Formats: sequence, structure tokens, C-alpha cells
Amino acid sequence: MDLDLSGKHALVCGASDGIGKAAAIELALLGADVTVLARREAALQQVVAELPVVREGQVHGWRVGDDGQTQALSDTVTALAAERPIHILVNNGGGPPGGTAAEAELDAYLTAFRHHLLANQTRVQAVLPGMRAAGWGRIVNVVSTSVYEPIPNLGVSNTTRGAVAGWAKTLSRELGPSNITINNVLPGFTRTARMDHIIADRIQANGGTAETAVEAIAANIPLRRVAEAAEVAAAIAFLASPAAGYITGISLAVDGGRMQSI
Repeated sequence: MDLDLSGKHALVCGASDGIGKAAAIELALLGADVTVLARREAALQQVVAELPVVREGQVHGWRVGDDGQTQALSDTVTALAAERPIHILVNNGGGPPGGTAAEAELDAYLTAFRHHLLANQTRVQAVLPGMRAAGWGRIVNVVSTSVYEPIPNLGVSNTTRGAVAGWAKTLSRELGPSNITINNVLPGFTRTARMDHIIADRIQANGGTAETAVEAIAANIPLRRVAEAAEVAAAIAFLASPAAGYITGISLAVDGGRMQSI
């Protein structure tokens, strides 16, 4: 199986911690030069210091960017792609706050679409010229299982994630002739900062401890545990690899079997 990403340049977003950081590590282990992007420069510098170097000449770096600042984000990614073409793009960012769809303010929807759909579109437009020139590209979006099964009390997130999935499927048909694939990875419950917030909310609502909250979550997962960030990152890295060259337009759940849909 060809997993070698030597000579490829990957841009991993939301990479200061969690799934983004784990994806950056996995791609670096496969030989890619990795640039990490997020808002916190100090955290990014620390991530770069931790990224593995597995081949001679492998170089990693960082860029500061805010998904809520569309034009500045476009300028940053466009400048990076001009310095060196980006062959792999991992779109990843934190989810919108909880709450019902009916009670959400219009600004909550606008903010979520800007941070997810518009930010993704901005980055894709910046990297496409280099991918097309190379005749090779991989775009992987970290989304949510709500693409298939809406999650209660995440009305804005469910709506936005569904829009991203439709956007990606459309792009897969447009970009396929250029040998550029685009896929979604749908994490289930994963040990990240967002998971910590979920646990805190459950403790506030139901009492108990963090341990009992995690046990209650795991009880509804066939594998009886939550995922580690590295397990989600492994799926991202595979879809970014040469081995996944005939896979495009899919939404791959990495959820321990929790979803009930086929």
C-alpha cells in the first residue's frame, strides 16, 4: 500500500491541538512537509517543534489564521501557496455552540457558515491552482456524524455541517477530472477540548463526575470507548495518501459504530 507523502506539502488547519494536531503528526510521519494553521502562534510553534522528521529535507512550518476573518485568511493561504504549492489541505475547525435550531439567532448561523463553509471555500480556492498544476491533490474536511444523523441540541452545527457535506460532494465531481479528491471525515466522540466541554455540560445537567459522564457516553458506542485523536487522524492521513486515489466524495464516520444508519 502506497502511503508515502514525501515531497508533498500539507496545510492542516485548526492544528494547535486535538484532531488537527494529531493529523499534522500523522501526515509528517508519512513524509509530508506540514504547515499548521490556527489562531494561537505560540501553540503552533510548539506543535511544529513536536512534528516528526522522517526524511532528509523534510521541513515544517506554521501560519497564523482566523477562520472568522475571511479576507485575511485568503491572503495568508494564497501567499503560502505562492511560496510553495499545497498538495494536501485538511479543513478543520471547532464546532458552533450548542442550542436548538429554532431558537438560534441569525447571527449564529452567519458566524457558523463563515467559520466553516466560507473558510473552507476560501482555502480551497487558494490551493487549487497548485493542485491543478501538479495534477494531484487531496482535500479532507473534518466534519461531524451529524451529516448523517442530526445531533440533539446542536441545531446550528447540524445545519452547517450538512452544508459542508453537500459542498464537498459537489466539488468532488468538479475536481475529479484534475485528479483532486475531496472527502469528509466524521469523528464521533473523541478525546479533545470539545469533548471536555461536552462532559462539563453533562455534569452540569445531570451531576456526577467526568468519569461517569465518559462511561455514559461510551455505553452507547459499540466499541464501548471514545476515540483518541490519533485514530481520527489515521483516517485523515489515509484519505490524503496515494493509496486513496480512487476515493472521492465520501463521508467516512470514525465513531466506533455509534451511528445507526447504514
